[in-house]
Amino acid sequence: MSLFKNLLNLHSGVRPVEDFFTEIVAYFLSINTDILLHWLKQHGIINEENYHSINITTQKYYEPLAHHDQGSKPDIVIELANDATTDVIFIESKVGSTEGVDQLKRYAEILSSLTYPQRRILIYITRDYDPKEAEKIISALNVNFHQLRWYQFYNYLTKKSHDILAKEILKFMGVNGMSHTNQISSIDLLTMINFKNTLKFMEDTLSDEVKAKFKGAFKGYVYGKSEMLSDSLYQWEKCSRYIINNRLTPHSGKWDIWCGLGYFNLNPESLTEYPHIGILLDVDLRFAKAERVIEFMQKVINQKPDLWKKYLYDSSKPSTWSTIAYHKSLREFLSQEDHLHSIKAFFFECIEEMQAIQEEFNFPWEVLNK
Repeated sequence: MSLFKNLLNLHSGVRPVEDFFTEIVAYFLSINTDILLHWLKQHGIINEENYHSINITTQKYYEPLAHHDQGSKPDIVIELANDATTDVIFIESKVGSTEGVDQLKRYAEILSSLTYPQRRILIYITRDYDPKEAEKIISALNVNFHQLRWYQFYNYLTKKSHDILAKEILKFMGVNGMSHTNQISSIDLLTMINFKNTLKFMEDTLSDEVKAKFKGAFKGYVYGKSEMLSDSLYQWEKCSRYIINNRLTPHSGKWDIWCGLGYFNLNPESLTEYPHIGILLDVDLRFAKAERVIEFMQKVINQKPDLWKKYLYDSSKPSTWSTIAYHKSLREFLSQEDHLHSIKAFFFECIEEMQAIQEEFNFPWEVLNK
């Protein structure tokens, strides 16, 4: 798990990924100016590296020019100074959003209006493909415009720095889609070719007999597989899991309490991580009777800490759920001769374990009543 991703999750309200990442990168570059200068030189943005003073600020505000309808606040401002001259660089970063109305043109005009720089440089660096025409931005202004992608910085950083902070930045970039291009890699191609086979394998392990037993694990209704295949694929896309679901409060029309069985963590942060398979029990903290279920969960965790874990299945957003899970890494099954049989057998074991804790720790069945 990325340290920065965890810190971002602590932010209340709308989480400013772009602003958060800007502060991280600016701080990193301010304490690694050799990396900053080499990176800029590599892209032909500067020609030398022997600056005597380097000053980096974020979100610096500039008053609007006469024809501007608002002020300007570039994400990062870099001042590179020698004894007699100063070069100024504005960096505008986009991770998920797009350029505001005439935003880059306004920044170019602000740069051009500054009296002290020898060279004025505007960099537009984005996660997604967002091509710009330099002539429309800088026109006849004395400003150099450069467009970069964050994956280029990611690739550069993997080769240039191996300290802890750099590694955490790389993790954060990977989680937020800044580590890859818009091109198909060999891994992507293999995924496309094997997608149907992979999907069929997961469907076969969540077979009708597994589904029938799972339905009996709680007094609910099972979603997923044949009846709700689209829901399982939705779960795969949105939550990186392929599961069948058992809603325990169907009378409310909501998923106040539900149980899921199948494959989790299908989009790990690195290729060295493995998905895991198992079963989870989830309760919405906004559910009026959630406290009783949480008490039950806590008993399970306290008495069976080696088997059941608190589980955050979607760490990209603040949780409104309390969750416990019984699962194993898919890696543990790779040595088995028959993967299909061994995984199905484990799913049966998961269901039996779910039934066992209901009896052992007195699941509060009354909360499921209308």
